[in-house]
Amino acid sequence: MELKIVEAPFGFRPRIVMPSPEIYKRIGEEGVRKLIHDHYALLRKSEINHLFPQDDKAFEQAEKNSADFFVQMLGGPQHYFKNRGRPMMAKRHAAFKIQPGSRRIWLRCYQEILPKLDLPEDIVLSFWDYLNLFSLWMVNTQENSGNGTRETTLA
Repeated sequence: MELKIVEAPFGFRPRIVMPSPEIYKRIGEEGVRKLIHDHYALLRKSEINHLFPQDDKAFEQAEKNSADFFVQMLGGPQHYFKNRGRPMMAKRHAAFKIQPGSRRIWLRCYQEILPKLDLPEDIVLSFWDYLNLFSLWMVNTQENSGNGTRETTLA
Protein backbone atom coordinates (compact mmCIF):
# COMPACT_ATOMS: atom_id res chain seq x y z
CA MET A 1 0.00 0.00 0.00
CA GLU A 2 1.43 3.35 -1.01
CA LEU A 3 0.74 6.25 1.34
CA LYS A 4 2.17 9.11 -0.65
CA ILE A 5 2.40 12.60 0.87
CA VAL A 6 0.82 15.23 -1.36
CA GLU A 7 2.83 18.43 -1.71
CA ALA A 8 1.16 21.77 -2.43
CA PRO A 9 2.11 25.43 -2.62
CA PHE A 10 2.07 27.33 0.68
CA GLY A 11 -1.45 28.52 1.49
CA PHE A 12 -3.21 25.99 -0.73
CA ARG A 13 -6.42 24.80 0.87
CA PRO A 14 -7.91 21.93 -1.10
CA ARG A 15 -11.46 20.69 -0.96
CA ILE A 16 -11.49 17.93 1.62
CA VAL A 17 -13.32 14.68 1.03
CA MET A 18 -14.40 12.96 4.21
CA PRO A 19 -13.05 9.44 4.71
CA SER A 20 -15.22 6.38 4.49
CA PRO A 21 -17.20 5.90 7.72
CA GLU A 22 -16.37 2.22 7.30
CA ILE A 23 -13.20 2.70 9.35
CA TYR A 24 -15.27 3.66 12.40
CA LYS A 25 -17.73 0.83 11.77
CA ARG A 26 -14.88 -1.66 11.74
CA ILE A 27 -12.59 -0.46 14.54
CA GLY A 28 -15.04 1.52 16.67
CA GLU A 29 -14.30 4.26 19.14
CA GLU A 30 -11.72 2.19 21.02
CA GLY A 31 -9.84 1.45 17.79
CA VAL A 32 -9.82 5.12 16.76
CA ARG A 33 -8.54 6.12 20.20
CA LYS A 34 -5.76 3.50 19.96
CA LEU A 35 -4.82 4.77 16.49
CA ILE A 36 -4.53 8.33 17.80
CA HIS A 37 -2.64 7.14 20.90
CA ASP A 38 -0.13 5.31 18.71
CA HIS A 39 0.21 8.40 16.51
CA TYR A 40 0.82 10.66 19.50
CA ALA A 41 3.40 8.23 20.89
CA LEU A 42 5.36 8.63 17.65
CA LEU A 43 4.86 12.41 17.62
CA ARG A 44 6.20 12.68 21.14
CA LYS A 45 9.49 11.12 19.97
CA SER A 46 9.57 13.06 16.69
CA GLU A 47 11.34 16.20 15.54
CA ILE A 48 8.11 18.16 16.05
CA ASN A 49 7.52 17.16 19.67
CA HIS A 50 8.11 20.82 20.60
CA LEU A 51 4.73 21.63 19.03
CA PHE A 52 3.00 19.52 21.68
CA PRO A 53 2.66 20.02 25.42
CA GLN A 54 5.69 18.80 27.33
CA ASP A 55 3.78 18.20 30.55
CA ASP A 56 2.40 14.63 30.66
CA LYS A 57 -1.08 15.64 31.76
CA ALA A 58 -1.38 18.38 29.13
CA PHE A 59 -0.02 16.02 26.46
CA GLU A 60 -2.64 13.41 27.41
CA GLN A 61 -5.35 16.08 27.15
CA ALA A 62 -4.15 17.09 23.67
CA GLU A 63 -4.22 13.42 22.65
CA LYS A 64 -7.74 13.04 24.04
CA ASN A 65 -8.90 16.15 22.17
CA SER A 66 -7.46 14.78 18.95
CA ALA A 67 -9.05 11.38 19.52
CA ASP A 68 -12.41 13.05 20.26
CA PHE A 69 -12.11 14.95 16.97
CA PHE A 70 -11.33 11.85 14.91
CA VAL A 71 -14.02 9.74 16.62
CA GLN A 72 -16.58 12.42 15.75
CA MET A 73 -15.24 13.04 12.24
CA LEU A 74 -15.35 9.31 11.44
CA GLY A 75 -19.00 9.02 12.43
CA GLY A 76 -18.87 8.29 16.15
CA PRO A 77 -20.28 10.25 19.09
CA GLN A 78 -19.81 14.01 19.05
CA HIS A 79 -17.41 14.14 22.00
CA TYR A 80 -15.33 16.92 20.46
CA PHE A 81 -18.30 19.17 19.81
CA LYS A 82 -19.67 18.59 23.34
CA ASN A 83 -16.31 19.26 25.03
CA ARG A 84 -14.67 21.85 22.75
CA GLY A 85 -17.33 23.27 20.42
CA ARG A 86 -17.02 23.49 16.66
CA PRO A 87 -13.72 22.01 15.48
CA MET A 88 -12.42 24.97 13.42
CA MET A 89 -9.08 23.15 13.32
CA ALA A 90 -7.15 25.66 11.18
CA LYS A 91 -8.11 28.41 13.64
CA ARG A 92 -7.19 26.24 16.65
CA HIS A 93 -3.77 25.52 15.12
CA ALA A 94 -3.10 29.16 14.17
CA ALA A 95 -1.13 29.77 17.39
CA PHE A 96 1.54 27.30 16.20
CA LYS A 97 4.12 27.77 13.51
CA ILE A 98 3.28 24.72 11.42
CA GLN A 99 5.61 24.43 8.47
CA PRO A 100 5.36 22.04 5.50
CA GLY A 101 8.17 19.95 7.00
CA SER A 102 6.24 19.62 10.27
CA ARG A 103 3.23 18.43 8.30
CA ARG A 104 5.37 15.80 6.56
CA ILE A 105 6.63 14.49 9.92
CA TRP A 106 3.05 14.39 11.24
CA LEU A 107 1.99 12.40 8.18
CA ARG A 108 5.04 10.10 8.33
CA CYS A 109 3.93 9.03 11.79
CA TYR A 110 0.63 7.96 10.24
CA GLN A 111 2.50 6.24 7.40
CA GLU A 112 4.13 4.09 10.06
CA ILE A 113 0.97 3.01 11.85
CA LEU A 114 -1.82 2.94 9.24
CA PRO A 115 -0.49 -0.14 7.37
CA LYS A 116 -0.63 -2.06 10.67
CA LEU A 117 -4.42 -1.69 10.86
CA ASP A 118 -6.27 -4.87 10.03
CA LEU A 119 -8.43 -3.13 7.44
CA PRO A 120 -8.95 -3.38 3.69
CA GLU A 121 -6.59 -1.13 1.74
CA ASP A 122 -9.39 1.04 0.31
CA ILE A 123 -10.57 1.98 3.80
CA VAL A 124 -7.05 2.88 4.96
CA LEU A 125 -6.46 4.87 1.78
CA SER A 126 -9.71 6.77 2.29
CA PHE A 127 -8.53 7.86 5.74
CA TRP A 128 -5.02 8.60 4.44
CA ASP A 129 -6.41 10.79 1.65
CA TYR A 130 -8.40 12.75 4.22
CA LEU A 131 -5.33 13.23 6.46
CA ASN A 132 -3.21 14.28 3.50
CA LEU A 133 -5.58 17.07 2.45
CA PHE A 134 -6.76 18.06 5.93
CA SER A 135 -3.15 18.56 7.04
CA LEU A 136 -2.55 21.08 4.24
CA TRP A 137 -5.06 23.35 5.96
CA MET A 138 -2.95 23.35 9.14
CA VAL A 139 0.24 24.61 7.47
CA ASN A 140 0.46 28.29 8.37
CA THR A 141 4.17 29.11 8.20
CA GLN A 142 6.55 28.87 5.28
CA GLU A 143 9.64 26.72 5.66
CA ASN A 144 12.54 28.43 7.49
CA SER A 145 10.25 31.09 9.00
CA GLY A 146 11.09 30.45 12.63
CA ASN A 147 11.59 27.49 14.88
CA GLY A 148 7.95 26.52 15.39
CA THR A 149 7.95 27.50 19.05
CA ARG A 150 4.96 26.12 20.90
CA GLU A 151 2.67 28.86 22.14
CA THR A 152 -0.44 26.95 23.28
CA THR A 153 -1.92 23.44 23.27
CA LEU A 154 -2.61 21.58 20.01
CA ALA A 155 -6.04 20.12 19.27
